[in-house]
Amino acid sequence: MVMRAETWLLPDGIQDVLPQDALRLEALRRRLLDLFASWGYELVVPPLVEYVESLLTGSSHDLDLKTFKIIDQLSGRLMGVRADMTPQVARLDAHSLAIKHTARYCYSGTVLNTTPQALSTCRSPIQIGAEIYGYAGVAADIEVIRLMLHTLQQSGLKTIHLDIGHVAIFRELAKAAQLSAEIEQQLFDIYQRKSLPELQALGSQLPCAEWFMALGILSGDVSIIQQAQTILSDAPATVKQALADMSTVVEALQDFSEWVSISIDLSELRGYHYHTGLVFAAYHQTTAAEIAKGGRYDCVGQAFGRCRPATGFSADLKALVLSFTEANKTQKVFAPAIASVQLAQKIAQLRTQGYVVIQELLDDKTTALDLGCQWQLVPCDDDWQLQAAIA
Repeated sequence: MVMRAETWLLPDGIQDVLPQDALRLEALRRRLLDLFASWGYELVVPPLVEYVESLLTGSSHDLDLKTFKIIDQLSGRLMGVRADMTPQVARLDAHSLAIKHTARYCYSGTVLNTTPQALSTCRSPIQIGAEIYGYAGVAADIEVIRLMLHTLQQSGLKTIHLDIGHVAIFRELAKAAQLSAEIEQQLFDIYQRKSLPELQALGSQLPCAEWFMALGILSGDVSIIQQAQTILSDAPATVKQALADMSTVVEALQDFSEWVSISIDLSELRGYHYHTGLVFAAYHQTTAAEIAKGGRYDCVGQAFGRCRPATGFSADLKALVLSFTEANKTQKVFAPAIASVQLAQKIAQLRTQGYVVIQELLDDKTTALDLGCQWQLVPCDDDWQLQAAIA
């Protein structure tokens, strides 16, 4: 017996977005892009595919593994379907725009991953985010974090846990202690797994061991920053500055304290080979994975010939929309299939007033209620008027 392939099935991790969900998704996308615009962030729309040399230049090995690769039938060159839009924005900042002053960009678009990320089963998230280029100070990090929190608030998320780290602290300590690349990688792996027994076992092999032992336990509420400043008092000036910047960020977020709790984790090395400074992630009780994340990635555009400081955040719009409960207030009107100048004028008038008007197709048996219409147009003298829809 010949088995017929189920041609309607989608690949694992790829889903349709059906009308009601699509309506909410688009409403949230517009709301967030309007929010970004009100802060001065300019919208950019990079292409879905690029040559891999451009798409992966300056990025981590992890991004390479996430990227689908295809052959360009015109040039024969290898192309990639974007798995992250940040490298594309870096290319735009370096070449297509190349302005000298501080620049703010935002974006929203589908990305494609070879495997599901974190606990999500979606391999085609809609990435939305904002980035600042050309400003190295902590004020840019603060602005990006504040914008991220407003983004989550606009999405309907009211209770957020914000985790803040700083990858430069470990990097600068490793540099000062002259750790070998092997030991640095070993420590990195230990911190990622939060394995304190392994850290204790490795301690005897480490120069300045007290620094690295401390990093393994310096996580908790915001008081951790002060503890770190005491424990790492003999650390390089760059480490002290990083801790001071973290303190500045916490102080700048005090007005969010009613619905945002903050924790500090100095062994959080998310994106260690990509980020260069502050890193942060927002969590919500509805999911184990972060709901939004970001950080500083200075000189991300260096591979494109232009080294500029940069910081930003991104989120999956499909994840955010799960908490977006704003009701659709659009009123639907059913109009009959009648060729009439007066009816056509009435339909046009209602559409300009914000109504959705669906005109019946000739001999179609679909009713107003089938289409979800609350109203229908009925003749009245020489005009047409709205009447509650009936079966």
